[in-house]
Amino acid sequence: MTGLFQRDEDRPLAERLRPTVLDEVVGQGHLLAANAPLGRMLAAGRLASIILWGPPGCGKTTIARLLAERTDLHFDPLSAVFSGVADLRKVFDAAGKRKELGQGTLLFVDEIHRFNRAQQDGFLPYVENGTVVLVGATTENPSFELNGALLSRLQVLVLHRLDEAALEALLVRAETALGRPLPLDADARAAVKAMADGDGRYLLNLAEDLALLPTEPPLSPSGLAEAVQRRAPAYDKDREGHYNLISALHKSLRGSDTDAALYWMARMLTGGEDPLFIARRLTRFAVEDIGLADPNAVIQALAAWDVYERLGSPEGELALAQLVIYLGTAPKSNAAYTAFKAVMKSARDTGSLMPPKHILNAPTRLMKEIGYGKGYRYDHDDPDGFSGQNYFPDDMERRRFYQPVERGFEREVKKRLDYWERLRARKAGSGTE
Repeated sequence: MTGLFQRDEDRPLAERLRPTVLDEVVGQGHLLAANAPLGRMLAAGRLASIILWGPPGCGKTTIARLLAERTDLHFDPLSAVFSGVADLRKVFDAAGKRKELGQGTLLFVDEIHRFNRAQQDGFLPYVENGTVVLVGATTENPSFELNGALLSRLQVLVLHRLDEAALEALLVRAETALGRPLPLDADARAAVKAMADGDGRYLLNLAEDLALLPTEPPLSPSGLAEAVQRRAPAYDKDREGHYNLISALHKSLRGSDTDAALYWMARMLTGGEDPLFIARRLTRFAVEDIGLADPNAVIQALAAWDVYERLGSPEGELALAQLVIYLGTAPKSNAAYTAFKAVMKSARDTGSLMPPKHILNAPTRLMKEIGYGKGYRYDHDDPDGFSGQNYFPDDMERRRFYQPVERGFEREVKKRLDYWERLRARKAGSGTE
């Protein structure tokens, strides 16, 4: 009979150290403090349906279970990975029977984003009539993964990745439970927390493995690297992390913070991002955020792209790093980008206005008779090389779409545009247009 029961010391350390009260949860005080969202709900004795959105190992499942205990709700856990419609029906039927007996149910759905839209709709009536208090957990952005009808009935609470202080607290708890310090010097201890990358479960599993090593001599970072396999960074090329890091790269470049931009590119590369995706985004940046402030930027971008395609990884990644440095230090202007958006809107708004007749070719006698090409002045025949004629539709006022900045090469472009504007005004005033 004893074989049916697991001794406490045989359970994984992460399971043994799972908090038994909410006060033991680390790193989520912004949700659990007395004046925080969950703290206020518990003080009021009423728990609303919520989504716990956060990275792996930050305490989503633990918090859900402890919320059920604090509010005297039956805890019914479900994983969207292994469950379907039939499982949901059973849960809702059982919750309905408990409700008739006066007991509520906290339905915890792990990886709730794995349910399809139709399955998510199935929660709606049971959440609305109070059959269940739904607590969904997800590592993905609910805005993208949950349908609007369900999301509008839930409060989204964002859990933080565990910071250095929270991870240190877990290491201390681990050493207390193991009855001995971990065989790490100060630098290796810091490296362990860095390897955990905010994931408390990973940290405790790693601590359990390290506890099997001799306590002397303590491991240095190099010894730690030999003892354990390095953790892959948390990065999903198809999910929100992908968009967060490319956004961080783009905005660091826009802010001319070259070192930060290099860091975010490195984060993407170490996470397994396709370097060609990065090259494409950097080329977009060159035309969107630099433009004519440095016309050479797009040439550099295309050259780096070409170098990477010729060399491949890892050598070609140096070309991308060089490009990031060039773009980060280049003068910035979105004048061309802004002008393009404005002129596209104007083109949609003005419909099918014809060009003025004087700039239309007249290859037939009829076209000449109705005025095509009449009055056109060949700019090269003008002493200034500039006729100043109107090239906008007759029924459209002249507009200045492109507004260059006083930075980089665009300073010179602005001088040219201002010169032609003055010349156009002079010719119009003298009646020569």
